[in-house]
Amino acid sequence: MEPKDTIAALATAPGEGGIAIVRVSGPKAEELLSALFTPAHPWESHRMYYGHIAFQGQALDECMAVLFRAPRSYTREDVAEIHLHGGAWAAREALAALYALGARAAEPGEFTKRAFLNGRVDLSRAEAVMALISAQGRRAARAAVRQLDGGVSGFIRAAQEELLSLLSGAAAAIDYPEEITWEEAAADLEGGARALAEKLESACDERGARIAAQGLEAVLCGRPNVGKSSLLNALSRQEAAIVTDIPGTTRDIVRADVMIDGLTVHFSDTAGLREGSDPIERIGVSRARRAIAGADVALIVLNASQPLTEEDEALLRDTQDAPRIVVMNQCDRQMILRPEDFEAPAVVSAVTGEGIPLLEKRIAAFGAGAGESALTQQRHMDLARQAARSLLAAADACRDGDPVDLAVIHLQEALACLGRVTGEQVDEKLIDEIFSRFCVGK
Repeated sequence: MEPKDTIAALATAPGEGGIAIVRVSGPKAEELLSALFTPAHPWESHRMYYGHIAFQGQALDECMAVLFRAPRSYTREDVAEIHLHGGAWAAREALAALYALGARAAEPGEFTKRAFLNGRVDLSRAEAVMALISAQGRRAARAAVRQLDGGVSGFIRAAQEELLSLLSGAAAAIDYPEEITWEEAAADLEGGARALAEKLESACDERGARIAAQGLEAVLCGRPNVGKSSLLNALSRQEAAIVTDIPGTTRDIVRADVMIDGLTVHFSDTAGLREGSDPIERIGVSRARRAIAGADVALIVLNASQPLTEEDEALLRDTQDAPRIVVMNQCDRQMILRPEDFEAPAVVSAVTGEGIPLLEKRIAAFGAGAGESALTQQRHMDLARQAARSLLAAADACRDGDPVDLAVIHLQEALACLGRVTGEQVDEKLIDEIFSRFCVGK
């Protein structure tokens, strides 16, 4: 699996910009760089040089270039970077010249894949690179940085050490039965296996990982004309939804994304919940109910200047066990509803903005802890749960008095699962699949 050829790709986003970086990695990186770029002084590793890039007698650009000699580079190979003026032409011509000189186009994620194959990063840290690139908010970025700094690796290594300790205890019972009986070893192994399984399970928080990576789903619901669309516009600071006095204006789901406390919140303004005769409106109401069922938090919007209707009361009953915030809107008018009659309501005015900042904080609180668990990627959590199941199977074997070999097999299965998180035990097909999701040039 060790790469021998030299690859090149654009490492910055395509299109117009201040700078475009072409990256080269492999045994011919310095040779190719020298063929295109002549520095004012002999090449020194890790120093940026000013000059011009030219190919076949044609000047391509005024630029900067840097050489990173192995192993002190991103890939642990010789790496060259050419920093060109941003735009399509110069980068395209530079890449064409590199390909003509013997480099080949890098595949998606191939630079990071080489960093993994050359032992610079383990698989979990390599995956963190793409997680950081795709992070949409501060919480997702922080989770990716923790993983990049070895948070996942450290957690997995500690779990592996505990597993190896359990395996050594089982091995001692097998090799020295006159000194330690299997019954004595089984009691220690069962307790240790169950404790480690619980630790692995508690490290998995699918909901928190999803919210950190994809955002919090918040649905505005209520009967027609309580101010849901106005509230969506106030929260998003834009005219995301049409606002009129005509009931049933919103018939489909209108969405707006807002960043609150480093967390992306996906707001959905739904059709007013009522039994209308209009077929289109009934479809909108049906979609609204599905959105409420799948939301991380439902904002139950009431018109504080009007008495509760049967529709209001039905919605309050239907959502009393769901994650929700009762929002008393239109507090800028004469209020008829009393806040003390509801459980911790948010009293706001979508027109004046009163109470909106406090409402935002309460919404963000439903994402508290998102992305802060030890494992935040689905692949890692799936493998940790598989390891936990194998550990529990080993514990059950000890409890039931099964042969020691059976417990050892389950422990080895758990160890293999943890090894696949960091890439210690992984096949080439999985590696290719993981890195295929990366962008080209990373």
